[in-house]
Amino acid sequence: MPSRSSARLAALTVAAVCSATSVVVLTSPAHADSVRIHDVQGTTRISPLAGQKVTDVPGIVTATRTYGSSKGFWMQDATPDDNPATSEGVFVFTSSTPKAAVGDSVTVTGTVSEYVPGGASSGNQSLTEITKPVVTTVSSGNAVPAPVVVDRDSVPDAYAPEGDTAAAGSINGLPLDPSKYALDYYESLEGMDVQVADARVVTATDPYSELWVTVKPREHRSLRGGTVYGSYESQNTGRLQIQSLGSTADFPKANVGDTLEGATTGPLDFNQFGGYTLVAGRLGTLKSAGLERETTQKQSNRELAVATYNVENLDPSDATFDKHAAAIVHNLQSPDIVSLEEIQDNNGAKDDGTVDASGTVNKLIDAIVAAGGPKYDWRSIDPVNDQDGGEPGGNIRQVFLFNPERVSFVDRAGGDSTTAVGVTKVHGKAQLTASPGRIDPANAAWANSRKPLAGEFVFRGKTVFVIGNHLNSKGGDQGLTSQYQPPVRSSEVQRHAQATEVNAFVKDILSVQKNANVVALGDMNDFEFSETAQILEGDGELWSAIKSLPRSERYTYDYQGNQQVLDQILVSPAIRRGCDFEYDSVHVNSEFNDQISDHDPQVLRFRP
Repeated sequence: MPSRSSARLAALTVAAVCSATSVVVLTSPAHADSVRIHDVQGTTRISPLAGQKVTDVPGIVTATRTYGSSKGFWMQDATPDDNPATSEGVFVFTSSTPKAAVGDSVTVTGTVSEYVPGGASSGNQSLTEITKPVVTTVSSGNAVPAPVVVDRDSVPDAYAPEGDTAAAGSINGLPLDPSKYALDYYESLEGMDVQVADARVVTATDPYSELWVTVKPREHRSLRGGTVYGSYESQNTGRLQIQSLGSTADFPKANVGDTLEGATTGPLDFNQFGGYTLVAGRLGTLKSAGLERETTQKQSNRELAVATYNVENLDPSDATFDKHAAAIVHNLQSPDIVSLEEIQDNNGAKDDGTVDASGTVNKLIDAIVAAGGPKYDWRSIDPVNDQDGGEPGGNIRQVFLFNPERVSFVDRAGGDSTTAVGVTKVHGKAQLTASPGRIDPANAAWANSRKPLAGEFVFRGKTVFVIGNHLNSKGGDQGLTSQYQPPVRSSEVQRHAQATEVNAFVKDILSVQKNANVVALGDMNDFEFSETAQILEGDGELWSAIKSLPRSERYTYDYQGNQQVLDQILVSPAIRRGCDFEYDSVHVNSEFNDQISDHDPQVLRFRP
């Protein structure tokens, strides 16, 4: 994910996000009798006056931003036109603390610019601004225009139009249709004061004092109060990000399902970390829904419990070991096998060639014992230094924890960071050539990414093959609010290649032993309905067990108001056909503002 720096990370661009070689020809200034804010905003996402100087554009100051590098003020026309496609508000970028005050009637002379948060390469939409302003105060103490109420009736159900194929899929030049598309509706309010009321929180407050609400309470609601993202066609139009124009110290610490009671009001902005954002001058009062962390069922004596848990760049300097241990022991009920993702080496992000992670793992194991859990044993393979992606110097990898009182690990020499594990046939049964081993680590599919870890376990005399995964992240994909619709998911290319390799390895096992118990699990970094999941599943070699849950319960992660699946446990036909399994996404992190990881762990219980 990109840095959350408050700096303006991109140059001001014009027209349809022009290339660096574009030249803007300034025309003569437009005069106040012909140019008002709705003329500046126009009927598309790009101002028809981009690059031009405008003179004495009138408006009432509705809010000021005095912090960060985007200092300035919003102003709104008190005499709107009758075109719903044209916004009556605009941001005036002053670069220094603005002298204008809320309620001032002003005229502004300056240059109309299109600022792309995150830069043109991000694919983001642009924000229409007036820059290099000369501000004249006409009067003070005026009433500000009433905010536009944004609710379930005003926001359309369709999310965005298809992009213009002649413009590489961009929607920038398309006429806005705010009655048909949610993104067009929000764009038609860009810079204007808006209001949401009694809005339910659908993504908890993050470390940057942001949260997400929905103005559509019934839209794909999860049982615990969030909004589920169940397909590429259900982007959930009611989601809206909330920030504050006031002190972040006063920002509510909300969990999913909580409510901002009363009115939350402020200008509608656009930023690179979620798109359309209500920057609140007035925040509703937080009402807690009392959400509690889930606890799964304990496996029976005859059930094998296998879990996956992304512990988010865990290294010995972190203060989260006790909490992770408590989650494993109490919320996950001490699974027999835990496949961990994002275990860092012994000195974390220090990039000095260290790859050993025994200190990290043993500190977690000791914390688990202290929390009342079993004394887990563990297996892993150290990566080649700085070759598996993630935080530079961290050398993240997958690690198998297992309870030796319940399950045994079959150690078979030969597995290392560069040697590919294979499958052989011994006495009619499948067997790994190395355990633990890594799947085809030299394959280009795994460049700068985590290599899958394969291990052979035995539970009550039955062999179970476990493959721990952490596939290529979604970093670099265009956001849902991108100017390109549908957004380009460039990260899929590598992830699809990785899924192909994992599926091929499972095929190798099943070709030797068709009734083999195979579990492929981990942070797949893709949805259960994605092509990545389809490639992993293949022609029935695997099946994503999260699909055994009702749609309203299918999520492991909460991002920008969408509860979604990134972590999966896939099973071979021998496990699925028995129908003697239980799957649980254990919500201990993703819905909470004090999360210790951004992922929820998953547990599968079955009888091999």
